[in-house]
Amino acid sequence: MILAGDIGGTKTNLGLFDVAGGALRPRNQQSFPSKRYEGLESIVDEFLSAADRPSVDAACFGIAGPVLDDRSVTPNLPWVVKSESLASQLKLDSVALINDLEATAHGIAELKPDEFATLNQGDPDVGNAALIAAGTGMGSASLFWDGHRHIPSASEGGHIDFAPRDQLETRLLQYLLEKYGHVSVERVVSGPGLLNIYDFLRSTGYAKEDPIVVQRFAQSDPSSVVANAALANECQLCTKALDVFVGVYGAVAGNVALLLKATAGVYIGGGIAPKIVEKLKDGTFMKAFTAKGRLASLLEAIPVRVIMNDKTALLGAARVAGRQSANRSSV
Repeated sequence: MILAGDIGGTKTNLGLFDVAGGALRPRNQQSFPSKRYEGLESIVDEFLSAADRPSVDAACFGIAGPVLDDRSVTPNLPWVVKSESLASQLKLDSVALINDLEATAHGIAELKPDEFATLNQGDPDVGNAALIAAGTGMGSASLFWDGHRHIPSASEGGHIDFAPRDQLETRLLQYLLEKYGHVSVERVVSGPGLLNIYDFLRSTGYAKEDPIVVQRFAQSDPSSVVANAALANECQLCTKALDVFVGVYGAVAGNVALLLKATAGVYIGGGIAPKIVEKLKDGTFMKAFTAKGRLASLLEAIPVRVIMNDKTALLGAARVAGRQSANRSSV
């Protein structure tokens, strides 16, 4: 049996899987609110206790943050996740820690065609693919084509500099520079980023705040409130904020596609995209994605798909752990 995890700034998904004939068979899965726990070990302990503490043969965790020397200091949680500590807890020789976007990239191979929503059919060519995902934070990963298969590789692309494309986004950058000093793409393309855009528009007097929306802020996650009000066309300020958000998201995705020459396709992951998929389909995203001057035709030919399965990173971590278990069994 293998243990897999997808550790994000908002929630942590854990799952137990059996592996039979190379195929994953989910046995037990549970989601935990990350910020209510002091560290990953306490979540793992609670999860395994509820599952009658099964014997685990291998484990892998996808972490929303950089993994260096089998250790991750998570940027959106006050945690330090260590492979050595988890291995000791699970009584294993080692535990794999990988970036959560790398885990998602591994998980794409587990998905069925109906678990994607298509933004651009494109005309795919053999080559690299790319993944970009916005949620509590923002990340990206490459799927390098080695001539036989795609090899996922982690990055910290969510922390590249935010590059404005017009006067409004230039003023947004100036607003965020005063607030943060350094402005990464994640400050705009993420849940908190959507709220940053909303606050910027409000501060410029673009439109008056809706009292009902303000009331909802105290009851629910403000970013979700903005997105939902925009999708329902209830609030002019929210609608514009989501429009700016989707435009920047598309532009960044196009930049990633160019950087990696992702002729095989671009995947949009993370927790936000499935919730706003109808907005992503209205043309705003793809217009920004393809607006790359002389290379617009290259972008127009790239398939762009939204990952609708929110357990993709968990499945990817399980795939990595499954390979570990198989390798140990063959020794």
